[in-house]
Amino acid sequence: MNLSDSWATRRPVAARVSAAEAVLADLRAAIASGDLAVGERLPSEASLAERHGVSRSVIREALRSCHALGLTETKSGLGTFVVSDSIARDLDFGSYAANELVEARPHVEIPAAGWAAQRHTAEELAALRGLVQQMRDEDDPLVWVALDAQFHGLIAKASRNRVFESVIVDIREALTRQSETLNLVA
Repeated sequence: MNLSDSWATRRPVAARVSAAEAVLADLRAAIASGDLAVGERLPSEASLAERHGVSRSVIREALRSCHALGLTETKSGLGTFVVSDSIARDLDFGSYAANELVEARPHVEIPAAGWAAQRHTAEELAALRGLVQQMRDEDDPLVWVALDAQFHGLIAKASRNRVFESVIVDIREALTRQSETLNLVA
């Protein structure tokens, strides 16, 4: 058996990514390759949503991440423009860089949410629903960020996993700073 035979019989590791992560990856690739050049205006949210077959809220999430990574800037009334073709590694959110948070968040939040979905109490579920409704209704970005931090903390608690709770507590300040940046873009 040679190496290629071994590779051919092994199952690939499939990574699950959210729709926003997939859009972000596509935008990052287009920016890195020059398809979306520095100074160029990105297509409208509606155009991007149609291109990717996702909702505009998914596009907004991906655009916020592009901004947090230092790739784009949104100018009120003008649109979103590419300002750099590489991630700003010096962006810092507490003890963590923006790119570290973007990479780590799905690996912390998604499993914690999965366990929370299985282990939550009725009271925790009611509190989470209440927080989600408050976040939907909130217009003040700073208040929204505080609600977002509470939401993530409660998800971690409901997971009944002390590691997730500890990690979320450890990075809460960084997540709050990142959320402030991401939600103050437009």
